[in-house]
Amino acid sequence: MIGVEGGHSLANSLPVLRILYKLGVRYLTLTSTCNTQWADSSLVDIPGRKPEHGGLTNFGKIIIKEMNRLGMLVDLSHVSVRTMKAALEATKAPVIFSHSSARALCNSTRNVPDHILAKVSLNGGLVMVNFYSQFLTCKETATIADAAAHINHIRQVAGVDCVGLGAGYDGINSTPKGLEDVSMYPALFAELIASGQWTLEELKKLAGLNLLRVLREVEKVRDDMAKAGVEPYEDTIAPKYLKGRSNCTSQEPF
Repeated sequence: MIGVEGGHSLANSLPVLRILYKLGVRYLTLTSTCNTQWADSSLVDIPGRKPEHGGLTNFGKIIIKEMNRLGMLVDLSHVSVRTMKAALEATKAPVIFSHSSARALCNSTRNVPDHILAKVSLNGGLVMVNFYSQFLTCKETATIADAAAHINHIRQVAGVDCVGLGAGYDGINSTPKGLEDVSMYPALFAELIASGQWTLEELKKLAGLNLLRVLREVEKVRDDMAKAGVEPYEDTIAPKYLKGRSNCTSQEPF
């Protein structure tokens, strides 16, 4: 599945969002490792940092509405907690965290706090556990048991229908021992089976059925909006507002 990490790729243009969808993009991560001009990233939650927008701007909320209309997944990995809250309030469709873990087990701003996990459960969304050691243990090393602990915690707080796998192998340089790549997934599933907490059907949900469910529900929202005659959303950001407002933006005009 094609995705785009970082809303700065849109250059603040709703037509670019639509073009990306037509080219096959099916999820957009609202921010990457920097703020956009309409959404705060997780970096603003680091002590001593200040938010630029206090979450999402009105333009950011319109981006989400247009993503709902298109049938594109809203990905909240990398965003600040206030952006998470605002996005969950703005969306009509389930959201995903494509590669994030549980903040209760590792206090990283890239992880998801429990009160947001509870909102994801109500939203019908999905949190896909990242296997980066620093997000599992807040240390340089981790084990398969640590990854399983995050999976089990998210299941406990959000529910078995709202947890998945989002290892992030292409963007990390340390993984749990014995979970270095996808060929090691059987060892993870063996760990979960051994706990006695998982049935075969629940493991199938974890492995991918939960993501397929979210995709279907996002497309149902799209279809319902089309039946209701919802037109493409149009909005812009005033140039005077853009100047100096973000450390992460495309300079290309569209």
